[in-house]
Parts: sequence; C-alpha cells; structure tokens
Amino acid sequence: MIKNFTLILSFVLFSMVALANVRKVGINQSFHLIQQAINASQNGDTILVDPGIYKEKNITVDKSIVLIGNNYPVLDGEHKYEIISVKANDVTIKGFKLIHSGVSSLSDIAGIKIYENKNVTISGNILEDTFFGVYLQKATDCLVENNKLTAYATTDQESGNGIHCWQCDSLRIIGNTVTGHRDGIYFEFVTNSVIWRNISRANSRYGLHFMFSHNDAYISNIFQNNNAGVSVMFTHGVKMFNNVFEDNWGDGCYGIFLKEITDSYISGNKFLRNTTAISMEGANRVLVEKNEFINNGWAFKIQASCMDDTLTHNNFIGNSFDIATNGTLVLNNFNYNYWDKYEGYDLNKDNLGDVPYHPVSMFSMIVAENPTAMILFRSVMASLFDKIEKIIPSLTPENLVDKSPFMKPLPL
Repeated sequence: MIKNFTLILSFVLFSMVALANVRKVGINQSFHLIQQAINASQNGDTILVDPGIYKEKNITVDKSIVLIGNNYPVLDGEHKYEIISVKANDVTIKGFKLIHSGVSSLSDIAGIKIYENKNVTISGNILEDTFFGVYLQKATDCLVENNKLTAYATTDQESGNGIHCWQCDSLRIIGNTVTGHRDGIYFEFVTNSVIWRNISRANSRYGLHFMFSHNDAYISNIFQNNNAGVSVMFTHGVKMFNNVFEDNWGDGCYGIFLKEITDSYISGNKFLRNTTAISMEGANRVLVEKNEFINNGWAFKIQASCMDDTLTHNNFIGNSFDIATNGTLVLNNFNYNYWDKYEGYDLNKDNLGDVPYHPVSMFSMIVAENPTAMILFRSVMASLFDKIEKIIPSLTPENLVDKSPFMKPLPL
C-alpha cells in the first residue's frame, strides 16, 4: 500500500513539473517583451529575461510565476509608470534593475507593488530613482530580501518610502539597503513581521517609521544618518534587538522616538552620536536593557507620562546628558546601569556603587526648558549648578535614581 502511494505521488509530482514551462525573453528569443511572456505563461512557469533595456508601460504579473533577470536587465518606467504590478499569489521576482518610475501625489506608484497577495518573493533587485521602491498592500507571508533601493528626490513630496508596508501580516524584510527615500522602511497596520539585517541610511525623514504595528521584531539593522532616526508610535509588543542607531544628528533628531508604546522590549542595541538616543512619551511597561549609549547629546529623554518602564544593565558613556525628564514624580525603575559620570565608591568590592546615582543633572533640566543655555555647557557655572544640586537637591526628581550603579562598564 505504501509502495503504491509513493508511486502515485511521484507520478503527480512529475506531471506538475512536466506542465511547467521555461519561457525566455530577449532580442534573440521567441518573446521580445516581458509582458508577452507573462500573457503566454501558466501558473508555475518560469520566465528568464536576457540583459537589455525594457521600456514597457507597466508589467503586470497576474499569474503564479517565477520572473528572473539574467545579469540585471533594466526595466525603465520612463518617469511615467509603475514598473511591476504583482496581482497574483506565489510570485518570485529576482535579479532586475528597475529605474525611473512615475511620480504621483494622488497614487502610490512604485518600482514593484504587491496588491493583496500571498507568498510573494522580491529578491536581489536594484531599484534606482523610483517613487516608492517596494510597496506591499494587504500582503501576507511575503519576503523582501537583499534588494538595493536608492532615491534622489530633494523634497519629501517628490519621494515615497523605500519599503512601504500597509495592512500586512507575516512579512520578512531582510538584508536590504535603502538610501535617499522619504522613510527607509515604513510599517502601518503590519503584524507578526520581522525586519532583519537591513541598512537604512541618509533618508530624508525616518530610517524606520511604524505605527499601529503590533508584535513585530526589528533585529540587527543599521539606522544611520537619517533626518530623524526611527519613530515607533501607537504600538504594542515591539521587540528591538541588536540594532545600531548612529549619527542621527540635528535639531530634533533622535535614534528612537517612542510614543504610546506598551509591553515592548529594547535590548542589545548601540546608540552612537545621536542628538537624543531614545525619546519616550506615553510609553508603558517597556524593558530597556543591555544597550550602549555612547557620545549622544541626550542618552534618554523620558516624559512624566511614562510608567512602569525599566532601564537596567545599560552602559552610559560620553553622553552630554544621560537622562532628561519633564516631571518630578517618576514611576519607572533605573537600576544596575553603568554611568561614566558616577563619582561614588565601592567599599565592599562587589562592583556596585555604595552611593545611589541621580542621573538627571540640574543643568540638563535648565537646558531642556531653555535650549540657549547650552552656551554655558562645560562652563564653571554649569558645574556649579550640578554640584549644588547634589548637595541640596531641589529641582531634579528625587526618585529618579539608580540605587545600584555599576562601577565598571558592562561587557555587552
């Protein structure tokens, strides 16, 4: 019985393979246009495209096929059209160079756009001078991997987002490089998805921007030199592990801005040379641990609207100001961190300071209310303010304190 079942299964699989065709596109092939080959294909077919420049108004993939470019054939949208529209499940697009999509303030034209489909793979493509790069709309179980996306627009109105995801579930955004777009990666109403090993650099607004997107993970990405770093808003269940946030520097810039976030986890990240490394408003039950804050302006801004947050086992090194807040009542936990400004002692040699550390300085609170006071930074007057506050606390929050600061940097 088992032998007969195996024979039947083998026959079925062989029949499926036999029905699948390979169709070739190119000057010397039977198909000269990609759309012609798609129209002639059936579900399961593979289309191989020779090198060359293809100027087709809009390539529509409406069948479950594999579309592969040999040595990066160029698909030119001539600044007029959406280049590839995917309107079928189980599609793979790999190895193309897509350039010069149309630009529209009314419709979201993209280099590659997925329309409400499942199991689509966009892999190993180069997208240059596209409005939106890869756009996923109501997509499920899709993979966007190892693509390079570059835009050159000078204003936000002329540029869309690099990888734009709206009302999606179970996406994998892996190993892409995004430069020069409005937002490098954009999530809105996206759930149960992972963003892993991407580089989002020099985008005009955010390196990563997501809203109302729950239970997602952001792992081992680099967000560098974006206008405003990363923004996370109105979301719960966020996990951010082992990312690098660096050189997001300028007026109002930050590594991460968290607004109305709950039940989330930020661990193993590096924050290097940002105006503000992390800024939190209305964030509750967030665990921030094992991160490094190095050479930032403000390492951590936490508003009085934040509750039940925990900062533990982090390194604070070389920051102008470690912590800033706008209230006197603090309902969060700051313990077991290393602060390079700590001047306490350790008599019992357990590597924990015997004297609690208050990371909010009087001068930082003055600067928060009056930014022009930064002219006095590192002056005798600023040092005098902080020394007096340590002796006679009056302005800084009394209960914002690390009761067990580490004496040496933690090996993170």
